[in-house]
Parts: sequence; C-alpha cells; structure tokens
Amino acid sequence: MEYTNSQMRNLIAEYIHSERDRRVLLRVYIDGIGQERLAEEMGLSTRQIQNIIYKHQNTIFIHL
Repeated sequence: MEYTNSQMRNLIAEYIHSERDRRVLLRVYIDGIGQERLAEEMGLSTRQIQNIIYKHQNTIFIHL
C-alpha cells in the first residue's frame, strides 16, 4: 500500500517528538535524500543517521 507524503508527514509529526529526528525522517522518507548527504547536511555521522532511522522505523510503520 502506498502512503502520501502528507500521511507520512502527519505520522512523523504525531509520533516523533525530537525535532532533529523529525527532520531526519522527513528528509529520508519525504525528500528521498541519501544518508551520507543527510549526515553532511546535518553535521552528523552516517551511523547517527542510521540509528535515528532504525530507532523510529517501528513507531512509524506500526501506525501506517
């Protein structure tokens, strides 16, 4: 099943409380930006980006 960008934005806004983590997830899931580029953009390591995504994956997909 496909979800609209609007639905994904709403889920992320509702269930992810950290502003930084919301930005990461929006850039990955909505904008389709790669982890390496996002890490550079945000001043984080790629490992940190991966951890943020992994940490919140279940939360998001449980509510889809």
